[in-house]
Amino acid sequence: MDTALPPLSALPPYDGDWLLDASAYRADLFGGACPDELVLSNGLLSRTFRLAPNAATVGLDSGITGASMLRGVKPEARIQIDGTSYDIGGLIGQEEYAYLRREWIDSLECDPAAFQYTHYEHGATQAPFAWKRVRHAPDLPWPAPGVRLSLHFAAPAESSLAGLGVAVHYELYDGIPLLCKWLEVHNHSGRSVRLNTFVGEILAAVEGEVSVDSPSQWTYPDIHVESDYAFHGMTPKSANATTFWCEDPQYQTQVNYLYKTPCLLESRPPLGPEIDIEEGAQFESFRTFLLLPDSQERERRGLALRRMYRTIAPWSAENPILMHVRHSDPEAVKTAIDQCAEVGFEMVIMTFGSGFNAESDDPQYIAGLRELADYAHAKGVELGGYSLLASRRISDGDDAIHPDTGEPGGAIFGHSPCLGSAWGQQYFQRLEALYAEAGLDILEHDGSYPGDVCASEEHPGHRDLGDSQWQQWRRIVRFYRWCRERGIYLNVPDWYFLNGSNKNGMGYREVNWSLPRQRQILLARQNMYDGTWEKTPSMGWMFVPLVEYHGGGEAATLEPLSEHLDAYGAHLAQNFGWGVQACYRGPRLYDTEETKAVVRTWVDFYKAHRAILESDVIHLRRADGCDVDGIVHVNPQLPTRALIMVFNPLEVEAVRTWKIPLYYAGIEARAHVCERGGSEKAYALNRAYEIELELRVPARGVNWYTVENAQ
Repeated sequence: MDTALPPLSALPPYDGDWLLDASAYRADLFGGACPDELVLSNGLLSRTFRLAPNAATVGLDSGITGASMLRGVKPEARIQIDGTSYDIGGLIGQEEYAYLRREWIDSLECDPAAFQYTHYEHGATQAPFAWKRVRHAPDLPWPAPGVRLSLHFAAPAESSLAGLGVAVHYELYDGIPLLCKWLEVHNHSGRSVRLNTFVGEILAAVEGEVSVDSPSQWTYPDIHVESDYAFHGMTPKSANATTFWCEDPQYQTQVNYLYKTPCLLESRPPLGPEIDIEEGAQFESFRTFLLLPDSQERERRGLALRRMYRTIAPWSAENPILMHVRHSDPEAVKTAIDQCAEVGFEMVIMTFGSGFNAESDDPQYIAGLRELADYAHAKGVELGGYSLLASRRISDGDDAIHPDTGEPGGAIFGHSPCLGSAWGQQYFQRLEALYAEAGLDILEHDGSYPGDVCASEEHPGHRDLGDSQWQQWRRIVRFYRWCRERGIYLNVPDWYFLNGSNKNGMGYREVNWSLPRQRQILLARQNMYDGTWEKTPSMGWMFVPLVEYHGGGEAATLEPLSEHLDAYGAHLAQNFGWGVQACYRGPRLYDTEETKAVVRTWVDFYKAHRAILESDVIHLRRADGCDVDGIVHVNPQLPTRALIMVFNPLEVEAVRTWKIPLYYAGIEARAHVCERGGSEKAYALNRAYEIELELRVPARGVNWYTVENAQ
């Protein structure tokens, strides 16, 4: 054991609930229970390493439940160089892979064909890119505080890779059972080598389901796994391209008759990267994140996941109030800016179909945008626009080439440009130049890179099919990080949060906004209810069609606003009440003083309660049109610990008595409740940390209650 490290006994035992107060759970590197052992731990998650005769993970444990998540020792990573596969570290000789006993570890041996451990380094976490804070957001730290461990490996002595080194990096964060892992390949071999592929994480995890037969869909081990190599999805599950739960051929005592239990985790790219690493250069992989849930209860698992995004993507907590202006001519944009400033909206987006051209390099056009941006900034409003990337055809020479046909077409969205084509390279150059020169603040980037491959061998940004996915992903990620470093807000309808995007769709069907107004309103509450299991309120946008969208005519639209003020007010109330920002798309936010007053009322409500409204959502009852539905926002770190929002779809006033859960508000005994800012009333909590609250909700209306802890 490294005597400079604190002993594991210095780590306090888990006591309390980390979702209520995580301040005691600081990540550090500890000396293990025996020599040549290191432990990364914060009291919530521990990962134990043996360093001799080679380095390997020999423990992955939950400090909350006490469960061991590991049943066997595997290599720390795997790389394929010039067609030959090499394990990185690891120990061999384990006979039983159903479980791992500590006394077996001493007898495990080094594989001489694997990369060999040389030394380790540790220190504070480091930000992979900068975050320029220019707008309201909770005071979240960046980089996420914690500890970083790097294990260094050299090529095996009998290989032809002398001078090639691999560093495997781990970060464990304070106050959350979350670990990040990635690898670097350093080439000092005196020649260029090709990295064909890699596996950045390999874990022999305890199986999630035991079955003699093979079910149609397995339950995987209880570890949430995702990486920042994600695309083509509005949820972490749909965008996950790198998590593979595989069969483990070494697990010969498993119950499944055909040895098909998916209990071996491999985090790897689906293709390539097929990258040439020149002499003196290095390659850095994507980052894999492991979150250990501590419950099967859906709400608690969602709270842990949302805490993860606040930790590793804190810019996703930025939540500006925004309008989509329908036309981009100066008069229309200035009208929108003036109205936004008047009612408290914070951002204007020149929407799709507005005429905004993000790809222009015309100096006169850019100068005009600069004037509009300056006008907006003088009024305290941010300005930007919309650009479509994928799902459009550019040309035969610039579109992604299908590997089976050798022709354009057949991409995820039919025809799409290759980001490595000459057009793709010019597109990003123009976009960056326009935003920098015009001083714009927001980009809605539609059709972001969805993971298309390209078989062209003529595009300057990639070599061939093998490296096409990796190089295109790197290009768009480089752009999103450029935006994050400059404070440019990013609406992106894909899961690019971990590389700098701020918001994606909360989850809705676009054509539903052509339905009659009352149906839109109720469906929107269902969308927000469903979307906030995995997203915080600030991570997803909704939509409000001030003018016709996808058809529907007069019955679907809000214009003239003053004639449909009940429906407009309902949209405002539920969006702001959920803490969710919507794209209010049209030429104006109000048309009369009465309309203006309604908009201002709900903006003022939101800003007065912004901190709690942007906090976590506890789901009470999903909207179904049959009875009252609602949620409660909770945050044990705020003076206002909870805010209850309830909605009545019925034609008559509703009076209901609900049990309101306040455990995650950090209230234990008594609560003070105020209805709509009125007089305070005390309630005693029952043993389930609930209060019984009589709710009074007007017909087709809304009500809200703030909750504080009664000392």
